[in-house]
Amino acid sequence: MSTPKRWHVITAPKKWQMVAAVATALVVGAPAVVATAGPDKAPSRDTGVWAGTWAAAVTRGNDVGLTNSGLNNHSIRMIVHTSVGGPRLRVRLSNIYGERAVKVGRATVARPDTSTPTDLSDVTASSVRELTFDGSPTTTMNRGAELLSDPVDLPVGDQEDLVVTLYFPVSTGPVTFHGQSRQTTFIGANDLTGSAAGTGFTTRPDCCWMFLSGVDVERKKSPGAVVVLGDSIADGNGSTVNANKRWPDLLADRLIDARPEVRTPGVLNLSLAGNRLNHEGTEPGTAGFPGYYELGPNGLARLNEDVFPQTGVQTVVTHLGINDIWMSGDSADSIIASLRQINKQVKARGLTSLVATLTPYEGHGKPGVWTPEKEATRQAVNAYLRGSSEFDGVLDFDKALRDPAQPSRLLPAYDSGDHIHPNDLGNQAMADAVPLRLLGL
Repeated sequence: MSTPKRWHVITAPKKWQMVAAVATALVVGAPAVVATAGPDKAPSRDTGVWAGTWAAAVTRGNDVGLTNSGLNNHSIRMIVHTSVGGPRLRVRLSNIYGERAVKVGRATVARPDTSTPTDLSDVTASSVRELTFDGSPTTTMNRGAELLSDPVDLPVGDQEDLVVTLYFPVSTGPVTFHGQSRQTTFIGANDLTGSAAGTGFTTRPDCCWMFLSGVDVERKKSPGAVVVLGDSIADGNGSTVNANKRWPDLLADRLIDARPEVRTPGVLNLSLAGNRLNHEGTEPGTAGFPGYYELGPNGLARLNEDVFPQTGVQTVVTHLGINDIWMSGDSADSIIASLRQINKQVKARGLTSLVATLTPYEGHGKPGVWTPEKEATRQAVNAYLRGSSEFDGVLDFDKALRDPAQPSRLLPAYDSGDHIHPNDLGNQAMADAVPLRLLGL
């Protein structure tokens, strides 16, 4: 698990760390005309089924930095990558961890401008659609609340990028956010929601979706969605930024290739870097790891917020426990007990429950992060999972990633360099290790 990323500021020569306050002179951008997508623009009734195509787990903002001070007369432009497509979409916003009501001055969704691939903040002007909430372009998210936009007519393809831009005219206070997006986000002063060019977005961190938690699409039919409940390994740490090479993204690729169109389930990645089964994100860990809010609450506490409310969830893949070992020194029994409890609750909802073995990490971090005793714990957990008949299926990610010559280590070809997170090839190996029959294909 890496510490919070750096903030890259275009207008100043120095870089700001996320733990520092961001104080940047931001440039005003010129808004463009956008198409309104209120009830008068939408069909009189839904013609299909709503399905989750993208989602992110969210947490409270950290103690310091921009996620604590929040946005004030700022626009934030965020890129998300869909799993399945449809003719209409709707967007979900979240203020669930906020400390006050948050006013949304304006919101849009658009397609990226692929003619300017070096500047990901640009969008195609003709694709810009205004998001409305009960017909209004302005809304307020109550403290602790979520909001669902009105449907908007913007056809979405499988595995396609979408750009959501939100404007907050007054101070938001601490944000509700996802901290490790592996995607550049764009922040600028004033209302830039209708601006096709991204020149006004002068702060560009390689992290963080703020207040944005989901996108649904309308489909003729839907087999539901696969939800991944994981940590930094599924969150994409070690994968290429802005490339969508997290293993859940690559699994979505496989599903579309195997069964295109309406028979393909969506894939929703509800992973949080640094998340643990039995500990809160703010709890410190081995070798001086301080803990952060963005690591999220314990895994069991996330079921009712991150998993069960997802649109059309049918299958849950749980891949948690390695951080409990290296960060907290937990026993195999305590990890297994929490995995069994997650399994029971998932099955009690009538959902398919899959679990993944814990992957190798020898060589990661400072002395004490990996020890022979902790490796024995990992092996004990994996032996239990492989021999258990309680789950509906086991994904053997340990087997997919380990070095046969040194099973406590990642295969060098799959190692991102920190000896715990897989690189793009390793993420592909994980996606390839998922038996599609367990997902109904």
